[in-house]
Amino acid sequence: MNDIAVIGAGMHAWGKWGRSFVEYGTAAARAALADAGIGWRDVGAVVGADTVRGGYPGYVAGATFAQALGWQGARVTSVYAACASGAQAVNTARAQILAGMADVVLVVGADAAPKGFFAPAGGDRPDDPDWLRFRVLGATNPAYFGLYARRRMALYGDTVEDFAQVKVKNAAAGALNPLARYRTAVSAEEVAASAVVADPLRLLDICATSDGGAALVLSSMDFARRHGHREPVRIRAVSTVTPTYPKAVLDLPDIATDSAAGVAPAPDSFRASIARAAYEEAGLGPEDLSLAEVYDLSTALELEWYEDIGLCGAGEGAKLVREGATALGGRIPVNTSGGLASFGEAVPAQAIAQVCELTWQLRGAAGSRQVAGARAGMTANQGLFGHGSAVVAVR
Repeated sequence: MNDIAVIGAGMHAWGKWGRSFVEYGTAAARAALADAGIGWRDVGAVVGADTVRGGYPGYVAGATFAQALGWQGARVTSVYAACASGAQAVNTARAQILAGMADVVLVVGADAAPKGFFAPAGGDRPDDPDWLRFRVLGATNPAYFGLYARRRMALYGDTVEDFAQVKVKNAAAGALNPLARYRTAVSAEEVAASAVVADPLRLLDICATSDGGAALVLSSMDFARRHGHREPVRIRAVSTVTPTYPKAVLDLPDIATDSAAGVAPAPDSFRASIARAAYEEAGLGPEDLSLAEVYDLSTALELEWYEDIGLCGAGEGAKLVREGATALGGRIPVNTSGGLASFGEAVPAQAIAQVCELTWQLRGAAGSRQVAGARAGMTANQGLFGHGSAVVAVR
């Protein structure tokens, strides 16, 4: 096994603070270093998940956070993979550790998000699929989420009540998380009474945009044990696969479906292939998971992730929610952190934050959110332009 250790995890609380993303990431980094019990000078490399909309110096986030913490000669790397940036940063750090380039790597992501839904950067870019889906199709993120919800209703008979129960579940977990932006339980009636944004989804079905930061201190297993971490949480797999064309189901913003038209469609969807690659590398399956953190941009999309990561068959996601299987105390809790429903999107930080939650759960340190006997967990999300993102962690 090419395991690496998670010896530190730290976050800056999510919210709308009105300050620089550098402040959030630096606070998260210091919290992770303190959690690891090491000093900043012990870090051999920094990998930053880029904050693109913040402009310079967000494009070089590794150096941004190294400078904020105080130049000490560490290697720096910056990565961008949209919502998968955090997983790419973890994967880059892992590669450096396994290659012997550094014993300890600090991974940091932070954002100061704009108000409202995300829009593409300015300028005309007709070869950019994200720009095209906004300008040609008029498909903002909420419209995209609404289309997915309608598809589930048409194919599987999911209802708006099923979607609302996902929000109820995640809000209940978020109410127990001191780092969450929204820490209030929500009823299904409150979801139904919130404003329609993109039919059938309402305001409380869709995640907000937020400010926040997250960081991890990753190390070789030898370093971890030499520094008192005798049974650390271990990262066993990171999946950053890309889609396979042709695609039988249109997946915005990837508008094209036929770049390999002479080839039969892949047996799995893109999101399912992300999870499959992680399971294959980890030597585990969905039956081995104690919990999962998935990318609930909308309530309906969370249901789809249940199926993509193999917790149930196609069309059975809503059944899991109705049974309480994915709630705290259920058979396979999902989004014990509260998910994006409780945090909102802070794009470069969110995949890292998912790993922070797995770390605390696998340590048995999640307080009132704790999953009893947690031994293995998976994170899953995806980034624009075909960026896969899944991490498997074990204890």
